[in-house]
Amino acid sequence: MTVMLDLGSHFPTGLTVATLTLAGVLLLAAAARADTPYAAMRPVGFTDVRLEDGFWAPRIRNTIDAMIPHQLRMCEETGRIRNFEIVAGRAEGKHEGLFFNDSDVFKVLEGMAYCYALEPSPNLLAEMDRLIDTIAAAQQPDGYLNTHFTLVEPDKRWSNLADMHELYCAGTLIEAGVAHYDATGDRKLLDVALRFAECIWSVFGPGKRDGYCGHEEIELALVKLAETTGDGRWLALAQRMIDLRGQGHGAEYCQDHEPVREQDAIVGHAVRATYLFAAAADLAARSGDEGLVRAMDAVWEDTVSHKMYITGGIGPSASNEGFTGNYDLPNDTAYAETCAAIGLAFWGKRMTEFHGDARYADVVERALYNGFLSGVSLSGTRYFYVNPLASRGDHHREEWFYCACCPPNVLRVVPTIGGYMYGASGDGLWVNLYAASTASVRVGDTDVQVVQRTDYPWDGDIKVAVNPASAAEFEVRLRIPGWCEGATCEVNGASVDATAANDGYLHIRREWRRSDVVSLHLPMPVRRIEANPAVEADRGRVALMRGPIVYCLEGVDNGGVVRDICLPRENNLTATMRPGLLGGVVTITGHARCAPALGWQDDLYRPARDTADKTITAVPYYAWDNREPGEMTVWIPEAPGLAG
Repeated sequence: MTVMLDLGSHFPTGLTVATLTLAGVLLLAAAARADTPYAAMRPVGFTDVRLEDGFWAPRIRNTIDAMIPHQLRMCEETGRIRNFEIVAGRAEGKHEGLFFNDSDVFKVLEGMAYCYALEPSPNLLAEMDRLIDTIAAAQQPDGYLNTHFTLVEPDKRWSNLADMHELYCAGTLIEAGVAHYDATGDRKLLDVALRFAECIWSVFGPGKRDGYCGHEEIELALVKLAETTGDGRWLALAQRMIDLRGQGHGAEYCQDHEPVREQDAIVGHAVRATYLFAAAADLAARSGDEGLVRAMDAVWEDTVSHKMYITGGIGPSASNEGFTGNYDLPNDTAYAETCAAIGLAFWGKRMTEFHGDARYADVVERALYNGFLSGVSLSGTRYFYVNPLASRGDHHREEWFYCACCPPNVLRVVPTIGGYMYGASGDGLWVNLYAASTASVRVGDTDVQVVQRTDYPWDGDIKVAVNPASAAEFEVRLRIPGWCEGATCEVNGASVDATAANDGYLHIRREWRRSDVVSLHLPMPVRRIEANPAVEADRGRVALMRGPIVYCLEGVDNGGVVRDICLPRENNLTATMRPGLLGGVVTITGHARCAPALGWQDDLYRPARDTADKTITAVPYYAWDNREPGEMTVWIPEAPGLAG
């Protein structure tokens, strides 16, 4: 059977095929090289955006200066790099650590490549070369590369795809190879990745063994490999792996319970699920596959309507590192893995680009500024794996983890933040996120320089200079965040209607000339947020937000105790910029009530407690546990009966 290709609607669906015709391969190659014709916008890559703000740019600087050397040292000390040296014959010993530890090294390399793309450095290049030489020397003659199986179970390759992460590790290698090639123009890591991909194709390609990984990731990587090489086989293999999933009697844990196109709820392991549907969005943008679109839309809606924390964290349960039932969002025991917030941002970015709808970018913003950023300390060298929304003082960041997926995942995201800011289409410039930056964007046939000036997320005043190479008519589409009410806008000093369209963007069509300036004002009052009453943990409580930032009460600012605080609805709250605190943050202060905790001993009842006035200070949730250890809470009771 041959693959039937119609790029006007789909490229191969249901790739249970024996062969690809030459014509089919050529059509797939065209799809691999093409833009995403079914997406509303194409992304503006992070290398085309120079961040110049006081929020993200310092974090990129810190990633280069502190995070990379720290994570390299951790990979050395924990044997992750030594495993490759042993396989390469450059050291003696036994495999150390978990069977998927190779992936951490590959993700660190990917992050290093992204940093190098932003700021080429001879030292960084030499460090990457050293690692790549070791990795290349560990590759087997047939292209296979996995230190665990080569050293521990050489006769069990591909014997347990559901649990042993071989294809997951391969995917992280491919992503690193693509990143390194894009950053340096050097093919040596890309060639290692390609040889492994060819090995995988020889085993799992069309007409070969049916196989896919229990931990999704390689599907995302294969799309990137197709784009870089122009070889459509990698798109075909990514789709084949998605199409095979759920055909047997798999588990919800790895989204294998039913075919992907029939899924309508987010289930199982949170990271795996978001990676799967991010890959589905990648394929849908290239194929227009209506079944994938229906599934990813339905699963997205279930995620953000029923199963997402206010921080953009997802996956409340430690038992499966993932999802339970609707509205099950406990605070003290929230798992909300850092990698899951990253996966949600990956997926949301693709949904934003596919649909051209600001509500997806709203979720990306929520995840990046809160659930993702909480996963790394201000120093860049300590991390949360788990991100609870309340703590009694016993939850702290660590330098590293035995299962260390989160730190290198953070490393590979921070330098790419600029790639989340802008999008482009044939007749439009899209501003999806706000940060002081300069970007180069191609709108239709016109090169446009975009210069954004703002103190976002602390201030909602934004100026966007639109500088086309020559006068051109197109739309500038500015996201009006879902949290914002009362936005105002001017173009060259003249007021324009700032009402967002149904897609959540303010559309401004005109002939743009160099030095035209759009001035957007997004009011940022302190907001009290309530949860759906079905969220049992948050009944009678409020969370505080200002702009995109979620706040928390931390013991160090509030006399050491926050669990006895209640915040009556009528009490006023004030936002104040504190340049010297936590790297420079806006805090929220105000009057609350304190209901001191009293021991119950064996009493069943007691008189209601008196409350006392208390001045409180709330800080951004992402910044907690960077000072003295202590209690923390995001959701604050409004009445004293819930305090404690």
